[in-house]
Parts: sequence; C-alpha cells; structure tokens
Amino acid sequence: MNRFLFIPILTFCCASSLAAENWPQFRGADARGVSTSTNFPDRWSATENVEWKAEIPGRGWSSPVVWGERVFVTTVINRGETEAPKKGLYLGGNRPEIPTTEHVWKVLCLDLSTGKMLWDKTVHQGRPQTPIHVKNSYASETPATDGERVYACFGGVGIFAFDFDGKEVWKHPLEPRRTRAGWGTAASPVLHGGRLYYQCDNDEQSYLLALDKETGKEVWRTPRDEKSNWSPPFVWQHAQRTEIVTAGSGAVRSYDLDGKLLWSLRGMSSITIGMPYAADGLLYVSSGYVGDKLKALYAIKPGASGDITPPEGQRSSEFIAWWDPSIAPYNPTTLVHEGKLYVLYDRGLLSCFDAKTGQPFYVKERLPRGPGFTCSPWAVGDKIICLDEDGQSHVLRAGEKFELLHTNPSLDGEMCMGTPALVGNRLLVRTDRHLFSIRNSSRQP
Repeated sequence: MNRFLFIPILTFCCASSLAAENWPQFRGADARGVSTSTNFPDRWSATENVEWKAEIPGRGWSSPVVWGERVFVTTVINRGETEAPKKGLYLGGNRPEIPTTEHVWKVLCLDLSTGKMLWDKTVHQGRPQTPIHVKNSYASETPATDGERVYACFGGVGIFAFDFDGKEVWKHPLEPRRTRAGWGTAASPVLHGGRLYYQCDNDEQSYLLALDKETGKEVWRTPRDEKSNWSPPFVWQHAQRTEIVTAGSGAVRSYDLDGKLLWSLRGMSSITIGMPYAADGLLYVSSGYVGDKLKALYAIKPGASGDITPPEGQRSSEFIAWWDPSIAPYNPTTLVHEGKLYVLYDRGLLSCFDAKTGQPFYVKERLPRGPGFTCSPWAVGDKIICLDEDGQSHVLRAGEKFELLHTNPSLDGEMCMGTPALVGNRLLVRTDRHLFSIRNSSRQP
C-alpha cells in the first residue's frame, strides 16, 4: 500500500476506535457527535434502560467526558440561593449583578460502571468575579482528557489538570473578562499533541491560548479581534497540515500550531456558539444568532490561505465548497452523518442537506413541541437523536426523509442543556441535578 495513503487511513482507524472506547472532549474524539457502537440504546425513560443515576451537586452545563472506567464532570456549588434556569428563554435572562454569595468550583470523577463517586476536588472557592445569564452556569466548559490527566476549564477562574487519582498536577489562572451583556463563558478547551488550546473571546481582550499540557505553562497567546463568542476551537488535521480553526462573530480564523494566522473568512452572525468540525474532507462552520438576518453555514475545503471570503453573490469559491446565508442554528452544533448534514434549530425544527453540495432534502420539519433545544444532536447507526431542554429525546431515522420514530420521556422532569456523551454502548445524559447512564438492559450485567 502507498505509504502516503496508509498514514491517513491508519489515523482514521485509530480515531474511530478511540471514539468508540472513550469520549475525551465535547462531542467526542473527532468533535462530530457520532458513535459507531452497536446495540446502543434509543429507548429510555426515568426507569427504563437506566443503568445508574448519580446526583451531581451544584450546577454545571458542561458535558461529561470519559476515558476507560472514569467519567469526569465539572460543577459549581452556590452556598447561597441559585435562581432556577428558565427553559426556552432568550430575552429577559440577563443578570448583570455579580452574585455576592460564596461559590465552590469542583471537578468530579465517577466510576463508569456504577456511577459511584471516586473523587471530588475543589479547585476554587469564593465569590464570582463576573455575572452570568440565567441559563448559563459557572461550569459550562466541557473538560478534556488524554487518558493520563483530565483538564478542567472554568472561564474567568482557571484551567486545572488532575491525574486520574485526583491529584492536582498544575493550574493556570484565567483572568475574569467582561462578556456580552454579562452572559458568562462556555467555550471548552481541546487537546492536540502536547498542547491544550483555549479560545477566550470576550468584550475586553480576546485571545487564543496554547498551554503545555504537561506543565500548564503558556506556549503562546495570539490576540484576536473578535468580541464575545462561545465556540470551542477545533484542531483540523488533513493531508496538507494541521490547523486550529476558530469561529467568531467578526470572522472564522485558522491558525498554524504556532499561533500564526493561515486564513480568515468574514460573514458570520453577531454571536457564534456552534463548534467547527470536519467530515468527509470538508470543514463545517456555522453561526446563527436568532436576532440576526445572517445565519451562515460554510463547507470549507482544506489548504486555504489569506482571505477566503466568497465574492458577493457567489455560493462557492476556490476554498468554499458551498455556503448558505440563512440555514445555521444558534445554540446546537450541526451534525454530518453518512453524507447528510442535519441542522437542529433551538425552537424545535430540523433540516437535512446534502453535506457535499448544500442541496436540501427537507427543511425545518417540526419536532414535538418542547421549551427549546440547546444540546447538539447526535447520531448512532441509522438514527439521529435530539434532546430538548425538558429532557425529552426525539429519535429520527437518518436519511433523506423526515421520519420521527418515537420520543423518549424526560428523565424525572429535569432540565437538560449539556450535550450527552456516547461511549461504548452507554449514553451519559447530564441534567440539572443528576448524571444518568443509559444502557440497553439486555447488555447490562
């Protein structure tokens, strides 16, 4: 076999195996939200197919991450009274006053098979330095793990590295920064090679940060022109090179591994939340703030340089396979599965497009009404699953036609905003009070 063909194939096989066995970051090892596991559950309730249920103190909308038999989650406990989150709320959720009560920032480790708490570590204690939106939390950044350590990020507080026994290895402080309307932070860090990358877009001084994962020392920090955004960076590995893609309101920007700008793309909405990711040779970036007319979604080819903004009136260019100015979602990240791109909108609509061309198969079909959809959809086998804020899961058949198979009821009526983790034949769903392990009963011991 040609060695230049063998290396990408080997890398893909390793990534697929890693995704099946572990769930090391937001949306999995490749940031796509797709599981290749078999016998994965698609039916559950508060009692059916629940392997275990673990109470998680405090509040955090970060997703769980998994390596081997360890599950990691972050949370923040308010020693005073915490206002209940409001489902489906967009307007009226600003809370500009900084809480005066003591909060406790924690990293938790649970056993994957039983849900038993293995360790509970406090990383910071005191009063918050910044406000948050009523729907946000002080623990909304999903951790990352490499199988040796877990790296937990709390915006405006710090990044903390622990070994798997719960020993703190290092910590790196993060300066509190003012965010748009005091909404708080949420962008998760990502790992690649020997470094941890963190995108901090705010209303004061935005930057992309690279830390040495062994020591927590700053390797480089690149200033950014963007204001507040909540999108994690994405490390894009393709045949030409490896690059760090950042989505932002001013522009999509890609950097090399030394933090130098490779290319940029203007034409995003004023708020960006969804994570960039790659599938079948293309990079997908979306930005669909509900208050803007422009809700752009781009499919980008590898190898770009300079300004690749498509000329006015053109829907493709040298490095833009296709783009559409009106189809991007606000909170959820889009999903590519078996050549189709699924777009879940916050208000319960689902669209499906050809991932290579952008041609629609169906547009804004209605899911059963719920209070809102913040979690990103995921794919398992021939099914697409969408979790609403009420905790109801809507299961659809993957394909060119809109076909809702069934809806799973909520998990004890608890609110859901964190995207689940898919590992082995388990689904880990975080609610506002618990972590559930969902697994087919026939596969449980």
